[in-house]
Amino acid sequence: MWWSAGECLGRSCATRCAHPFCGVVGDDPFGSRLAVQLAAEGVDVSRLRRADNESTTLAYAWKDARGDGHFWLLRGADTRLSGDDAQGAEISQLATLVVGSVSLSSSSSRDAILESVRLAGISGVPVVFDVNLRPAIWSDLKSAQSLCEDVARGSRVVKLSLDDAVGLYGPEVSAQSAIERLLAIGPKSVVLTDGERGSWFSCGAEVTHIPAFAVDAVEPTGAGDAFCAAIIDRSVTSQWSPLSAADVRYAAAAGALATTRRGAWDGLPNRAQLDSFLAKG
Repeated sequence: MWWSAGECLGRSCATRCAHPFCGVVGDDPFGSRLAVQLAAEGVDVSRLRRADNESTTLAYAWKDARGDGHFWLLRGADTRLSGDDAQGAEISQLATLVVGSVSLSSSSSRDAILESVRLAGISGVPVVFDVNLRPAIWSDLKSAQSLCEDVARGSRVVKLSLDDAVGLYGPEVSAQSAIERLLAIGPKSVVLTDGERGSWFSCGAEVTHIPAFAVDAVEPTGAGDAFCAAIIDRSVTSQWSPLSAADVRYAAAAGALATTRRGAWDGLPNRAQLDSFLAKG
């Protein structure tokens, strides 16, 4: 099963070590359940810290009439992630560093993300930035734009949705203009998704559109996570060759399959399910 790291500091390929997750949960049943379930999926939770007198952060998800997903976060222990956590995460030993933007909205966890990206750059560890913007947790989206661009500057691959791009650059932004703007900052590849309307990507040349797969969608929660996990899988397997249309189509299939079952976790496809889906055309 692929595991989507969300707001994590690290994920390595299975040939080097277990998939480590660095984060903070509360000392409560939610934190305990998360640790147990991650470990059951083969995730190294030795870097998962429990914060006393703090609740585990919760996310509420729903879909609108169009079928697009929306989220509301009840922040808690995740904001306690710190630069010290990043220093102790052994980032130089990772095959890949995966980060998101939610942690950038709070000062302590922001320091952890920026420090982790800095350390990855020093060690030559490729960074994947899954923007995953949640506008409601930001008092100032200009700050979100600046910080996300700082992280994108140190990333190998940036993945975002059209909604993320609108949050960063305003309602007039297009898939192509958002990709071109981010590529100019420094990442090698930018991939942008827009649900059933497909995805777009570029590695510095033209922007290419990849149509979405037609499936009987139940809910969109987890589709972006599955898409990003598949991009990471293909990138690590190819030793970070430039993304191809085949890579993005593979990720689009993973995202599509994730919508056919309820739940951000249970809906994530494994490789056998994905290969079978693609074999059917």
